[in-house]
Amino acid sequence: MNILTLNHVHKSFARTEGEDVTQALSDITFTVKDGEFLSIVGPSGCGKSTIMRLIAGLIFPTAGTITLNGEIIKGTDTERGMVFQKPTLFPWLTVKQNLDFTAKMKGYTHKADYESESERLLELAGLEEFRNDFPHQLSGGMAQRLALIRTMINKPRVFLLDEPLGALDAFTRMNMQDEILKLWQRSNHIVLMVTHDIDEALYLGTRIIVMAPRPGRIREDMKNEMPYPRVRTSDEFLQMRKRVLEMLNFGQILN
Repeated sequence: MNILTLNHVHKSFARTEGEDVTQALSDITFTVKDGEFLSIVGPSGCGKSTIMRLIAGLIFPTAGTITLNGEIIKGTDTERGMVFQKPTLFPWLTVKQNLDFTAKMKGYTHKADYESESERLLELAGLEEFRNDFPHQLSGGMAQRLALIRTMINKPRVFLLDEPLGALDAFTRMNMQDEILKLWQRSNHIVLMVTHDIDEALYLGTRIIVMAPRPGRIREDMKNEMPYPRVRTSDEFLQMRKRVLEMLNFGQILN
């Protein structure tokens, strides 16, 4: 079983002027195991994306430790796949080549090992007709869909999603939410997702972490035991949504 642990993690960044620092995160502690889908919500500037970058190994804690299966994370790895808020694609490769390159980096040596999954994901994302186009020829939403399926194809043990669906239209966004759920349910691995969309967090997550800002800290770590598939208009869903909004100090808009 994969176990990801953040133990009393702090993160500070140096300011551009003077000797002051910005404390982005303070005493972040939680554990996530296989079979859990952790949604992280909170206001802008509370360190949600910083948590994802720390787990990805792109930056390192100022204090505390982050471990996967007891080993300290010391850098990036294909077992921890991350999708960013904006697409990070190779501009000199076509849509299909971007997707295939990632599969090859995972270690697939024969095209037959990944070709069928590559074609399925292209169809899912509505990009099959654009396989020979380059990233600059895609719309912002199309480019983000490509970035998402490029990480999906590797089936990482820890799937990190940093607000990846924000640029998509509502219909495509819901389809991709369901596909992310299917991927997680098939693999039973760890998924962490940062989102500003509370409905999305509740629809997907088995747990919801609510963050507070300045410095970023965990306000609440709550279980979401609603059965799948979830209904966004159910009483249970709406009650939980109200609870999260109240934690984010939006309770007054509900009265």
